[in-house]
Amino acid sequence: MAGRIAPVTPSQTQYLGRARLDSEGRLIDVGEPLASFQMACGGRLDGLLVLPELREIAVKAQAYGLRLSRGFSAVSQHEKVSGWVDVIPDAEYGGCELGFVRWLAEPVALSDEKQEIARVRRELNRALPEFAARLDPRQNVLTAQSDASDLAALVETMAEGAGRPWTDFVTPTGTMHHQPLHWRLLDGMAVEVPGSARAWTAWLEPLGHPEPGSGGFVLTLASDQPPPQPVTDEQFDGPALPSLGEELAPVLRQPINNIIGHAESIHARLAGPLAEIYAGYAGDMVDAGQHLLALIEDISDLEGVESADFTVASERIDLGEAARQACGILGAKAQGRDITLVPPPPGESQWARGEFRRVLQVLINLVGNAIAYSPEESQVWIRLDREGRHATVTVADQGRGLTMAEQARVFDKFERLGRAGDGGSGLGLYIAARLARAMDGKLSVESAPGQGARFTLALPAAD
Repeated sequence: MAGRIAPVTPSQTQYLGRARLDSEGRLIDVGEPLASFQMACGGRLDGLLVLPELREIAVKAQAYGLRLSRGFSAVSQHEKVSGWVDVIPDAEYGGCELGFVRWLAEPVALSDEKQEIARVRRELNRALPEFAARLDPRQNVLTAQSDASDLAALVETMAEGAGRPWTDFVTPTGTMHHQPLHWRLLDGMAVEVPGSARAWTAWLEPLGHPEPGSGGFVLTLASDQPPPQPVTDEQFDGPALPSLGEELAPVLRQPINNIIGHAESIHARLAGPLAEIYAGYAGDMVDAGQHLLALIEDISDLEGVESADFTVASERIDLGEAARQACGILGAKAQGRDITLVPPPPGESQWARGEFRRVLQVLINLVGNAIAYSPEESQVWIRLDREGRHATVTVADQGRGLTMAEQARVFDKFERLGRAGDGGSGLGLYIAARLARAMDGKLSVESAPGQGARFTLALPAAD
């Protein structure tokens, strides 16, 4: 007599992870590994499940009222996942439970361009943060600092509440979950800061080896919007055209970033298979959006440096450290063209007076241009020197060089030296030269056809 096979209940199966969905496919509760993958795909921990295959299986299980076991696959920007899931409908609340029997994740190789973009964003946020805090291994606040006026209250409350989780002082958006959460779930999360009208992104840099975070964390907050400017009476002396840098740029950045983000998702086929031609169109949209965003940033910088009240800080800075950071930020771009960057060796310094982030901006422009104009398998090197009362840093390449006529106009506004199709604005060197003058310095060029070019930033030496 044949025996009756008893159904397997969820409690009898050892799952790698679990999640619960409501009747509309929204996450009620979620654990690893799905939680990290949901966030990596741009979803929320209390939002709609963003993995199409899993959502479809869940819908069928609820519609049929049957337990289903299926294989699935999904791709985020950084991972390709395949696995097996049990979906158990729950008649009490109309939703279902997901139990992952198998979950295999493999890294997805990004294109060199995407790796460079991600690296540059990370490095700039780390090098030039508006807010930085030191956290212990439990993500409790130890110290906090910021020069931004709209973050002063946050620094003060963190100082008074040292020892508490940093998420007690800000409001993570897109999730109802509270600490403790794994740091990877919070890294890159959008947050609201009391007292600030700007949108912020939190970045966590783990410290310690071999387990990341065992030595604590460095928390930085970054915003795509400029810091608030004090309102003066002169601003109300009659109507004025809107300023692109101060008024329009913050409004334009968000929708353009949204377009880029959605186009990148389509190009990477995060929502499922897509014909190659349409993926290519999405890639073109990403390129166009990034080009437009770069133009907005250049014009915004242009308005700043041409303003009558534009000023820079005067502080003691190390040109060697600025040069090494610039090379680190642009290392992936150089590697993509087989160009070797030769920065000043660690420990070599040349002290000057200026504003560090403005010097870094100038050097990023100079090194970036040297990479763009240099032939493949060549070198770009950066040298430090002292000329009288000035400290200097020189960026030299092995490109085609400049004629005397080109040298005479290389720092002119909108000058691109014949590079009509590279997508540049022709403002980078003009802005760099204005920044040098604002720091009581000078930007100059020496070159000859076929002998490369040498751009030198000279600033007052800090004796």
